[in-house]
Amino acid sequence: MKLALVFNPFKYKIHEENIRIVQKYFGLFPPLSLAWVASIAEQAGHEVIIIDARTLNLSQEEVLEILKDFNPDILGFMMTTYMFPDTLEWIRFLKDSLNIPVLIGGYNLRVYPRESVSHTEIDFGVVEHAYYTLPALFKELGKECPNYDNVPGLVYKRNGNITVTPHPQQIDFNKFPNPARHLLPNELYAEFPTERKNFTVMVTSLGCPLKCKFCEAGRTSYNPRSSETVVNEIEECYKNFGIREVDIFDYDFTVVRERVIKICKLMQDKKLDIDWACRSRVDNVNRDLLEVMKKAGCRRIYFGVESGSQEILNKVNKGITLQQINETISTCHELGIKALGFFLIGAPGDTKETVRKTITFAKKLKLDYAQFSKCLAKPLTPLWRDMVKTTGGDYWQNWILGKEYDKELPRPWTTLSNQDINKLAKRGYILFYGNPLFIIKHMLRLKSFTEFRRKLFAFFDMILRQEKTPKKDNNFKAFNENKKTTVKYFRKTFSLNINKNRRVV
Repeated sequence: MKLALVFNPFKYKIHEENIRIVQKYFGLFPPLSLAWVASIAEQAGHEVIIIDARTLNLSQEEVLEILKDFNPDILGFMMTTYMFPDTLEWIRFLKDSLNIPVLIGGYNLRVYPRESVSHTEIDFGVVEHAYYTLPALFKELGKECPNYDNVPGLVYKRNGNITVTPHPQQIDFNKFPNPARHLLPNELYAEFPTERKNFTVMVTSLGCPLKCKFCEAGRTSYNPRSSETVVNEIEECYKNFGIREVDIFDYDFTVVRERVIKICKLMQDKKLDIDWACRSRVDNVNRDLLEVMKKAGCRRIYFGVESGSQEILNKVNKGITLQQINETISTCHELGIKALGFFLIGAPGDTKETVRKTITFAKKLKLDYAQFSKCLAKPLTPLWRDMVKTTGGDYWQNWILGKEYDKELPRPWTTLSNQDINKLAKRGYILFYGNPLFIIKHMLRLKSFTEFRRKLFAFFDMILRQEKTPKKDNNFKAFNENKKTTVKYFRKTFSLNINKNRRVV
C-alpha cells in the first residue's frame, strides 16, 4: 500500500488558549504523530510520504500536484479537536480530486470517534494509537472482501451506520519504532527559544497520573519508553538528521528520577553534543537531579507554575506550593538552566486580584521565559465536564459536527469575563517581557540575527497591535530564512527516500 500523510496549515481560533500574537511566534514543530504513523506503516512494509504543508507553506493545489506524482492508495491526516474544520477543508479538496479513502487519527478520535467520521469525506478513524490498528487496516484493504471488524480500534461506516471496533491490545510505547524523521524537512523546524539547529521534538512517555483539573492528560496511565530506547532515538537524530537541539514534549519528563538519571548517563557515555529541554513539575526535581540533567545537556525546563496564588493552586489540584516554585526556579537559575513558567489566566476562582498576584509573582521569579495562557475547558477535563453541565451542551462535539462556530467559550468557574481574561493575559506578557533589565539580559544572550529579529518582532507585535485572523497560516517567517517552500524543493529533497524505500505489498 502507498500512504500519503498530510499536515495542513491552520488558522488561529478564537477559542484557543494562547492569544493570537503568541500563537504567531510560538514555533514550527514537526508533526510527530504523523511521523510515528509513517514509521509504523513502513515497518509493516508499506510506502509512505509525509507532506508538511504547514512548514513548507504549500497550497492545496501544490500538495495535490505532489500527491498525483506519488499516486497513493490512501490519505492520512491528524485531526485535532481545535483545528478540525481546517483539516476537513483540506480533506474535501484533496479527496474530490483523488477519490481515494481517507484515514484520520489523533487524540480527538478518542473523545469523538463517531462524530469525527460522520463527515462523508472521511472513511476510517484510528481511535487509539496506530501501532496495532494501521497494519491490520492495510491488511484488510489489500483483500478482495475486507472485514474491518478484524481491525482493532477502528471507527468506520457500514451500511449507513458508524462502527467502533474494540482494541483489546495493551499499548507498550517502548515497542514503537522511532518517528520517520527521514520524511520531514528537519532543517526548517524551530520554536521561540531555539538557539541551535537542526531542531526537533520528542515524546518519551505517554500519560500523566496526576489530577490537575485543566489538563486532558490527568488521571491517565504513565507509559514510558526505556532509557535505552530514548537515547537511541536521540543518537539517531544526532547522527542521521544533524539535530543539535531537542524539546521533549512529555507531560512530565521527570516522573521517574532513576529513568532520567540513566538517560543522562547514556547521553554522556555516547558524547552527544545535544542541547535539550523538557517539561517538569517543581516538586519532581531537586538540585542533585538538576545537576545531572545540566551535565547531560539540559538547557531549558518548562514548569507548570499556573498561579501566584496558593488558593488558586489548590483549586486546580496542582499539588505544589509557592515556596516549592521559588526554590526550584532559583536552583535552576543558580545552575544555569533556563526556566520557563506556564501560567493560567482565568483559572477556577481567579479574580483580577489573583491574576495580578500571578503576574507579580512571575516577574519576581528568576524565569527566563513565561507563557500566560487562557484557562480552557479541554475535552475530557473536569473543567470541560463543568462547562457541559452548566451550559447544557457540548461545544466541542457540536464543533466537530459543524454545528458550532468559532467563539470564546464560557468559563463558569470564574467571575472574570472573556474580555477580562484576554486583556490580563496580554498584560502579563507586556509586564513580564517589557522589564528593561529583562530586555538587556536577553539582548546580551542572543546568538544570531535571526533570533534577535524573531524576539524583537514578537515584542513589538505584542505591544502595538492585535492582528486580524489571517486567511492562511503565514506565521513564523522568522524561523524559515531559506524559504524552501516549493513543490520542486519537496520533490528534490524526498524523491531519493521515496525511491529507496519503495516496497509495494
